[in-house]
Amino acid sequence: MLEAVVQNRFAIASVILFGIGLLNMMIRQNLLKKVIGFSIMDSAVFLLLASLGYIEGHGAPIVGEGAADASLYINPIPSGLVLTGIVVSVSVTAFSLALIQRIYRHYGTIELDELLERAKKEED
Repeated sequence: MLEAVVQNRFAIASVILFGIGLLNMMIRQNLLKKVIGFSIMDSAVFLLLASLGYIEGHGAPIVGEGAADASLYINPIPSGLVLTGIVVSVSVTAFSLALIQRIYRHYGTIELDELLERAKKEED
């Protein structure tokens, strides 16, 4: 049992982090805390993808002249996906924070309950 936990430690950590982020997004009413929860979920996915591409005992996929066996290197595709995902995640986070700042300037709050009440009042 302990050996299985040690072998799957990155997957277990990813599931725990994703759960924390998901609960944070579902329970919290503050928009800023929701963005933080989303970032935690992103990190969990990146950790899982990076750990799936890693092979114990293999080297970085930097091949020089007269490369030996290609099976001695890790798979570079998950690393590229993670780097691309990080760039997209940072962009989405920056846009979300700018949007939250605009919401706060306009409404004076970033609590979702209060924003929905004000939207209902404006609708009537």
